[in-house]
Amino acid sequence: MRDKLEKLIAAYEELEKKLMDPAVVSDPKEYARLAKEHANQADLVARAREYLQALDDIDVAKEMLRETSDPEDKELLQADIADNEAKLPGLEDEIKIMLIPGDPNDEKDTIVEIRAGVGGDEASIFAGDLFAMYQRFASSRGWKIEVLSSNEGSNEGTAGGFKTIEFKVTGDKVYSVMKYESGVHRVQRVPKTESQGRIQTSTATVAVLPEADEIDVQINQEDLRIDTFCSSGPGGQGVNTTYSAVRITHLPTNTVVTSQDQRSQIQNREACMQMLRARLYEMELEKQQAAEGASRLAQIGHGNRSEKIRTYNQPQDRVTDHRIGFNSTYSGVLEGDALASVIDALAAADRAEKLAETV
Repeated sequence: MRDKLEKLIAAYEELEKKLMDPAVVSDPKEYARLAKEHANQADLVARAREYLQALDDIDVAKEMLRETSDPEDKELLQADIADNEAKLPGLEDEIKIMLIPGDPNDEKDTIVEIRAGVGGDEASIFAGDLFAMYQRFASSRGWKIEVLSSNEGSNEGTAGGFKTIEFKVTGDKVYSVMKYESGVHRVQRVPKTESQGRIQTSTATVAVLPEADEIDVQINQEDLRIDTFCSSGPGGQGVNTTYSAVRITHLPTNTVVTSQDQRSQIQNREACMQMLRARLYEMELEKQQAAEGASRLAQIGHGNRSEKIRTYNQPQDRVTDHRIGFNSTYSGVLEGDALASVIDALAAADRAEKLAETV
């Protein structure tokens, strides 16, 4: 452990020297990259220095203990040794967690897609409830949500909710938190549309994609088919008489994205390109994982849209995340602000599994 931490600190100090190099300072992109790496390593290096200092203090105290015959000095030195030895296990555990390799996408913003599944109008209402849940969650963390595309849940506009909605979430380390939400969400409750009071089971799928920029994904314009059409609101209301809505088809993968929620054709086109880059980036990540034989944490699942991850049971006021068997309350999670506790539990399980793999 000592040898590894000494190398870590040496590399950090070398990084500090680079940040003072005039050639680096004059290159904004390189300076920003190194500054970010420096900031990310700061807490780990601080703990490493504290750990090594405790080891050094123990060695010095033991040496002094061998050389003294004074009972009072011995008592003080033994207490000092005991205090420093008591620090070591906790520091070691913190350092091990900090040494776990991070997901390179954790710093990215995300594009989230919610799609109504089984259950008709109730599934659309549930999709809308999930969107509202994420809006409250994002607001509590100071994140920003921007709707890129939506298709409301009822042609008559009476049931509410969404058949599909895609939105962008921006903020601090959004993907590191939101990635745990990918999969099938199931609700068990008496629908608003049910007159007999019968409990119905409905589903909605959530896909969380790390936002990709042009550096991450290269898209050839000749591979795109771009169609424009008149956007329309629910029940034919709010029909736009200009061709502002945009549909883009990526011909090599037959990936289709549509946006009609922005104010202009240019804005809708940019929204489509954001969604397209995210989807193509996700496809590339899946290929890489398959080629490397990599598997994500079994306890938190793969985030596949076909995988049932969570059940929201209204009559029993219970939410169960099936990946780790974590329970919370329906009123707290779907209608309140308790989603953070579920995600924190998933993140803790993720860290524990990665720590076990590292060890």
